[in-house]
Amino acid sequence: MEDPRGDTERHQPPPSLWPVGFAVGIVCLLVGLVVSWAVAAVGAALAAVFGFLWARDVVGHRSVELPAPAPDEPAPDAPAVPAQAGGAAMPPTQPGERYPRSVFLENATLGLGAVIGVVVTVPAVGFAVLPAFLKQHQHEADLGPITDFPEGQFIVATFIRDPSQGDITRRTAYIRNNGLLKGVPSFTCISNRCAHVGCPVQPGGPVFDNKKQTVKTKNGDVTLTPVLPAAGFICPCHGGSYDQEGNRIAGPPVRGLDRYEFLIRDGHLVLGNLYSVAKVTGTGANAKITTVELHGPGQHVDGPEAWLYPLQPPH
Repeated sequence: MEDPRGDTERHQPPPSLWPVGFAVGIVCLLVGLVVSWAVAAVGAALAAVFGFLWARDVVGHRSVELPAPAPDEPAPDAPAVPAQAGGAAMPPTQPGERYPRSVFLENATLGLGAVIGVVVTVPAVGFAVLPAFLKQHQHEADLGPITDFPEGQFIVATFIRDPSQGDITRRTAYIRNNGLLKGVPSFTCISNRCAHVGCPVQPGGPVFDNKKQTVKTKNGDVTLTPVLPAAGFICPCHGGSYDQEGNRIAGPPVRGLDRYEFLIRDGHLVLGNLYSVAKVTGTGANAKITTVELHGPGQHVDGPEAWLYPLQPPH
């Protein structure tokens, strides 16, 4: 049956679950961009499969021409109409449009909408998730000459992590010169961020403010203050306690204190990236450190509890 515009009446496609699967895939993809490559890959695969099935249903649905109604038959008792009587014969039926205008306009609108959606969405999503998707750059921190760190003595170092961003990147670390290990200087560089909720831990012993000094480095002013953490390190917020190697010994923290990578460059101590620590066996230069990638406060790094945090965002 044709409408006044000449278009053929079409059946609408049946309800489908493909859009739901496509939406689930997009959600997994976006979450994966923040959490893990694996989750992002699964989301992309789901979105591609369900998107293809959805598009196939929409595009593959063709117009179905309904059978024309049967012509009215004259009543049985009516007289036959002579062939030469009546109006002119109807012109022969012309074939319908091969590609109706309504279908073209529908597909053109969908295509234009998809292009506009991509142009608007991709930049916004890129700026929102790209920093977490890529490996973040960690700035090195020059703490000054290694001669400012007496062997066997803990020093509280306060420094600017990224001078271009100013005081917002100010950090504190507990540094101990362990002497030489196979002819190479060895240092213990412990972060002051508690592994419970991230509060700053304090030394469990006297701080010698009268011996504080300020050193000029590439990162700006670095404050070095001698300290004697005889009782290790203590978190004043919730009572977490750590020994002098940063191992948890009491309280709610779920692991030991994080540490900084370090290197010696031109006689200066330079801190690198942070990493998390599961356990430290031994002390000083002879310590054996079980390291893992950097985790957030409150996240377990070993044991059954660590299964709750299987994936870490890039750092």
